[in-house]
Amino acid sequence: SWQRCKVHFMRNIMAHIPSRDKDFFASRLKQIWLQPDYQTAMTYAEALMDEYEGQYPAAIQVLEAGLEDSLQFCHFHQIDHRKISSTNMLERLNREIRRRTHVVGVFPNQDAYIRLVTSYLMEYHEDWSTGRSYINPNILQEIQEQRQVA
Repeated sequence: SWQRCKVHFMRNIMAHIPSRDKDFFASRLKQIWLQPDYQTAMTYAEALMDEYEGQYPAAIQVLEAGLEDSLQFCHFHQIDHRKISSTNMLERLNREIRRRTHVVGVFPNQDAYIRLVTSYLMEYHEDWSTGRSYINPNILQEIQEQRQVA
């Protein structure tokens, strides 16, 4: 998913920053994704790239190459960007799958593992679709209809 890509994107950028500057630069970099809208985020990113292009050319090149993709969540105004710009929900789901599979220990075969994970994912889907919806299904339906018209 693009959320995971954003995490890898940050890591790829930070790989080109010297250790002594990582904390400072990371705090400046994170501000891009905390901006209230796409245009403000792009303006902030461009200013950041202009400021540090001479000091960290490789990092700025990585940022420039992937910036557009990392800001896709800004195009969904109806959804709170904090809900879709984070990987917390995916990480929680993966932790729960790991926890359930570690309880079993050794599976008799791969099909048994797949059945356990699939049954958990079906249960998880049912929970979210019947009550605790993270994102309002009506908003998702509205976005889908807008995209079909366009």
